[in-house]
Amino acid sequence: MADAGPEREGSAEEEKEMKRRFREALERQRAEQAEANAARGGKDAGKVQGAHGPAGSRRSFRRKTGG
Repeated sequence: MADAGPEREGSAEEEKEMKRRFREALERQRAEQAEANAARGGKDAGKVQGAHGPAGSRRSFRRKTGG
């Protein structure tokens, strides 16, 4: 059990380094997305326009008759 101490110190440093690299990669991705979003025309410019608006015409449903 005494051997577990030095391993934890090394792994803790490796874990901190890995977290730092992930944070840097995430910041780069967010910066790229922000640039692309600005080029599209603002924060609310989505890929799909009017996805959840009211339907163009009222849908009618009919029951299928047996036969």
